[in-house]
Amino acid sequence: MTDLRTLVAEELNLPVDPRVTAIAGAIADRHEAAARAVLFYGSCLRQKQLDGLMLDFYLIVSDYRAAYAKRWLAAANRLIPPNVFYFEHGGLVAKYAVLSEADFAHECSPEAWTVSTAARFAQPSRLVWNADEAARQRVVGIVSQAVPTLLGWTSSIAAENTPALDLWRRAFQLTFGAELRAERTDRSAQIVDADPARYERFAKSAKMLIDDRRENGRRWWRGKQRHGKIYSVARLAKASLTFAGGADYIAWKINRHAGTDIQLTPWQRRHPLIAGLSLLPRLLRSGAIR
Repeated sequence: MTDLRTLVAEELNLPVDPRVTAIAGAIADRHEAAARAVLFYGSCLRQKQLDGLMLDFYLIVSDYRAAYAKRWLAAANRLIPPNVFYFEHGGLVAKYAVLSEADFAHECSPEAWTVSTAARFAQPSRLVWNADEAARQRVVGIVSQAVPTLLGWTSSIAAENTPALDLWRRAFQLTFGAELRAERTDRSAQIVDADPARYERFAKSAKMLIDDRRENGRRWWRGKQRHGKIYSVARLAKASLTFAGGADYIAWKINRHAGTDIQLTPWQRRHPLIAGLSLLPRLLRSGAIR
C-alpha cells in the first residue's frame, strides 16, 4: 500500500495548464520574498476548465508582516485568516487566499479553528509554485495531514466499518454544514463521485493515521458548525475590504450553485458589506445558503 505522503506528493506534482502556473508565479511575485508556495484547487481543477470561471489559489507565506506593505492587512490576516484577494493575469481571473505556513499547518490539523482548510486540501490540489525544495516538502507534509484530520473526526460519529466513499460523503456534508454554503444538498456526493478511485485510495492510506475520537466527535462537529458559520460571516465582512468585485462574485457563486437569480443594485455594489448583511436573512430563509 502506498503511504499517504507519497500519494499527496504525487498528486500535488501532477501537471496543470501553463496559464495556471503563470498566474501562480505572478501571485507569488506580488508578495515577493514572503511567498513560500502557491496551491491550485477547486472546481476549475476538477472540471479542467479555466475560461469564463474564477480560479482558486492559496498563497502560503512565511509570515504576514513580511507579506504586506500595509500593516492593517497583516493584522487582518492574523486575526481572521485567510485574507482573500481578486487577481487578473493573462486574460484569466482568480482569487487567492493567504495563509502563513504556521496557520496552514494548524488549519490542516485536528486542532483547527474551522474545518474549511482541511476539507479543501483533503480534496485534489496542485502545488503550482514553490520558493525552494524546503517549501515544497513543508507543503507536502501539511497537506498530508488534511485527509486523516477530516476522516478522523468524521469516523468518530460514523458507524463501524462505514465504506470509505460513504465516509467521504459524510465528511463533506458535515463540512458544508459548518459554513455558509450556496451548494445544493447533493454537492458532497458530486465531489466524491467525480473520482471515487482517488478517494478510496487516499482513505485506505490514511486509515492507520486516523485517531479514534468517537467519544467526543459529535460535540466537536456541533462546535465547529456553530463556530464555522460565525467565522464565515466575519470572513465575508473582511473580504469586502480586500476583494475587488467581491459582491458580484458572491452573487454569481450563489446563483450558480443554488439556482437563484440575485441581481445586485449599484448601491449594493458600492456598499458590499452592508448589502451582504441585509441580504443574509433572506438568503437563509430561502435556503439559498445554509
